[in-house]
Amino acid sequence: MRFEGTADYVATADLKVAVNAAVLLRRPLLVKGEPGTGKTVLAQQIAAALDAPLIEWNIKSTTKAHQGLYEYDAVARLRDGQLGDARVHDIANYIRKGKLWEAFTSEKLPVLLIDEIDKADIEFPNDLLQELDRMEFHVYETGETVKAKERPIVVITSNNEKELPDAFLRRCFFHYIQFPDRETMQAIIDVHFPGIQKILVSRALDIFYDVREVPGLKKKPSTSELLDWLKLLLAEDMPLDVLQSQDTRKAIPPLHGALLKNEQDVMLFERLAFMSRRG
Repeated sequence: MRFEGTADYVATADLKVAVNAAVLLRRPLLVKGEPGTGKTVLAQQIAAALDAPLIEWNIKSTTKAHQGLYEYDAVARLRDGQLGDARVHDIANYIRKGKLWEAFTSEKLPVLLIDEIDKADIEFPNDLLQELDRMEFHVYETGETVKAKERPIVVITSNNEKELPDAFLRRCFFHYIQFPDRETMQAIIDVHFPGIQKILVSRALDIFYDVREVPGLKKKPSTSELLDWLKLLLAEDMPLDVLQSQDTRKAIPPLHGALLKNEQDVMLFERLAFMSRRG
């Protein structure tokens, strides 16, 4: 099994090497990068390319590691016991399987996505060390051991909101998705907007990369935001001369709400426009 990208996903050479190395070693692939650079989509495209089922575990701040294994619903069992339900005699009826259990027992080799692991508590990665290393865990309530027949392909994404423990990092194959250069971004646009006018894309990319380089910008626009912006430009049939204008007084790009996502950055561009007008 080798990942070479897909028709819907432009994978750089170093990303292909990282994915294939992780698949060969069967180590979890830890992917970091700016938000919007396609980390989550990568797992979906790996599954599509390898014709493997995708199992997604979306991590929140309240997520606990044991939820990925299983949860025992003692409250439901107590309620059923009070109601005289016959199900109460089999504790297995109250075990809810988690995403790791689902991945370990999948009939076909799956891709398991653990998305945005850095959102959880700092102890979350440590609590999964043994399970991800041995690919098995014990269910205390039923006495059974759930063990993977074959190590699933695990993709873990992080936005770098928290540092991950060294012991966890040691068990992963790491890759940082660099922000796409102009040539790669052009290829990404061609995938999403085949046949788009080249002059429009060229000028839009000029503006996009200029915006990213503005000093003091709190949140730089991402790849996904560029695609949203292009979609709006096409939908609104934006005249090309609006994008080609060299008037420095018009510092804010048209439909800038797709690129600038907080008031500080909008105010920064408004100040730049005001200073240009005064100049």
